[in-house]
Amino acid sequence: MDTAFKDVPPTTLADLLGREQVMDIGIRPLWDAPRIAGPAYTVRCVPGDNLMLHAAIHRAEPGSVIVVESGDLDYALAGGNVCAVAQRRGVAGFVLDGLIRDLGEVREAGFPVFARGVIPIPGTKAKGGALGEPARVGGVLIQPGDIVVADEEGVVVTPAARQEEILAAARAKLAKEATESLDAWEENHRARIDKALRELGYDG
Repeated sequence: MDTAFKDVPPTTLADLLGREQVMDIGIRPLWDAPRIAGPAYTVRCVPGDNLMLHAAIHRAEPGSVIVVESGDLDYALAGGNVCAVAQRRGVAGFVLDGLIRDLGEVREAGFPVFARGVIPIPGTKAKGGALGEPARVGGVLIQPGDIVVADEEGVVVTPAARQEEILAAARAKLAKEATESLDAWEENHRARIDKALRELGYDG
């Protein structure tokens, strides 16, 4: 089911799920990556250390989106080789509350990374953290297996328990929008705006 979410834009999911399931604007694609969608493999790293992410690339199931809580803007969580190994193992992409390095290599390999930016110095690999436990990334609390959808519009997280409900609602919303012409949308939109203005006491 989670692969079906690849056909659903984050904008549609955001309309259905609300602000608390949408990551903040600092988590963005680091290159012109395609949309990714998959179950979250959750990681928590100690600031300045990336050991748990490096462990995760050997443990995450193919199709997973590795999501990392780190809160670190001083050291890179991953570089070109880590991304290449994750890609080789079938990981759909990284969503990192932190930084990477070797962006040119990552872009050339075509591995999707959504993160806060780039820095050339790597962190240590010496401290514990957590794998497969709840993680807060971009302001969103993510449980293992929640569905992560990310593209240039942003990153939205669908709780695993609601994935069937949200997918059905998203498909219905997209189908309805596909049948509506711009003229019809404009007419309905103007009526809504005019009504809101009248209720606020604006004329004309």
